[in-house]
Amino acid sequence: MRIAILAQDLIWQERLARSVEHAGAEPARSGTAPEFDRALVDAGFAIVDLTARAYDPLAAIERAVAAGAHVLAVGQHDDHELRKRALACGADRVLAYRKLFEEGPATIEAWVGRATGAAR
Repeated sequence: MRIAILAQDLIWQERLARSVEHAGAEPARSGTAPEFDRALVDAGFAIVDLTARAYDPLAAIERAVAAGAHVLAVGQHDDHELRKRALACGADRVLAYRKLFEEGPATIEAWVGRATGAAR
């Protein structure tokens, strides 16, 4: 299974990719909107970092959902408005950085399990 990752920050992108690998999936990394669109090909899942300036994260969520991907968004724990907007754009869940930093592989594995068990 392939998971497209959109994160501008290379360190955070690397952390997400390692968590995806440890969850048993193949990461497809990207840091820009065009790279993400290419990464979405054959990816049934996507993780989008909400705090970037190089791309519009909400538009990325919408494109991923339109492509048929389940989306997990990650961002600041205290940006409630952006988190709500990400859900309104189609993200399955929006998690704080800390959650994925501390429990990345288990969290990603549980999300994929829930998403594949639910009809879309």
